[in-house]
Amino acid sequence: MAQAHLKRRIGPGLLTAYGVGVMVGAGIYVLVGAVAGTAGIWAPLAFLLAGLVALPSAMSYSELSARMPEAAGEAAFVEAGFNRRWLAVLVGLAIVVAGVISGAAVLRGGVGYLIAIVPVDPSILIVGIGAALTLVAVIGVLESLALIAVFTVIEVAGLMLVTWAGFSAEPVTQWVSGAPPHWAGIAAAVALCFFAFIGFEDLENMAEEVRDPERNMPRGILLSLAITAVLYALVSFAAVRSVPADVLAASERPLALVWEAGRETSSQFLSAIAVVAALNGVLAQIVMAARVLFGLGRRSKWLAPFTNAHPRFGTPVRATVLMGAVVIIGALTLPVAALAKLASAVLLGVFLLVNMALIAIKRKKPDAPFRIPVWVPWAGLIAALAALAAAIGDQL
Repeated sequence: MAQAHLKRRIGPGLLTAYGVGVMVGAGIYVLVGAVAGTAGIWAPLAFLLAGLVALPSAMSYSELSARMPEAAGEAAFVEAGFNRRWLAVLVGLAIVVAGVISGAAVLRGGVGYLIAIVPVDPSILIVGIGAALTLVAVIGVLESLALIAVFTVIEVAGLMLVTWAGFSAEPVTQWVSGAPPHWAGIAAAVALCFFAFIGFEDLENMAEEVRDPERNMPRGILLSLAITAVLYALVSFAAVRSVPADVLAASERPLALVWEAGRETSSQFLSAIAVVAALNGVLAQIVMAARVLFGLGRRSKWLAPFTNAHPRFGTPVRATVLMGAVVIIGALTLPVAALAKLASAVLLGVFLLVNMALIAIKRKKPDAPFRIPVWVPWAGLIAALAALAAAIGDQL
């Protein structure tokens, strides 16, 4: 017989690894070049500033996750802040849609790297890999996050190797001459970098499976954001030091150029690591979206069938299978590259609502297991609004 509760099996280490794995995705392999093209040798500063811009929203999520450690966390936050169930369900569904679009985009991109190593029909790989990752997500959350942690370690190790190679190379002329900061370019790069940190909000949707969530949720969210910001800054530092910024910007494989500049050997292994990064991202999104659907079932009768957990596995099997199937279908059929940009804009809209909800909740009930200053959600609201304006401007 199905049960209505998930099992608390996740500790702070796996939670943090999950957060880092979600944020440090396959995008790092191309984003560094785009940021370098905009900010030049000041790309590391742009990444650090973007992390600071994301920090207020991450702190808002930290307080809210300690107050309401639930699956479909954003829906719970919005319902508590605005007292509108329909809005809460709409926000939750937006998170589900954004998650499956992101998973589909990453799955297709990862298969693109994989076929360069294993010449097999892409459709077969999409179905096979998607089904295998869905099976892992069904078997258990501990098993899923353990695999995500392994993928994350491989991913981070590869990025640290690239960083080492960049520091080993002869510095380029731009780096030696030390061009003064072009603040307009840095500001534009910060807007671009902000999207690299979208992902910390996924941790909240694991809250019902985290041990001692009032303590571990804020730690996991903030620590994973800090680790990711430092990692992005180190990689971009090594990149702009070893390869001219305009060359990085013109390449679809900027980190390969960094490796080759420092080691003068083949960078083929980076393709394999990019595949691991993609697998990591797909599994993380399937796990997250299934938890949101599980939580939404408590707020909507027509989603109620998804509010059950398998008695043996302790996972929302129906929701997981559905999310895995939608990710596979999306990767096979949808224009996911264009939709992924829309998904990012939707998430920023959710950030706006979550920060507004916390402002309202703190007025009604100031006490909480983990509290942040009153000005923080206002800062998160302004930052999300600015990033959303930049995203919409880029779409137009």
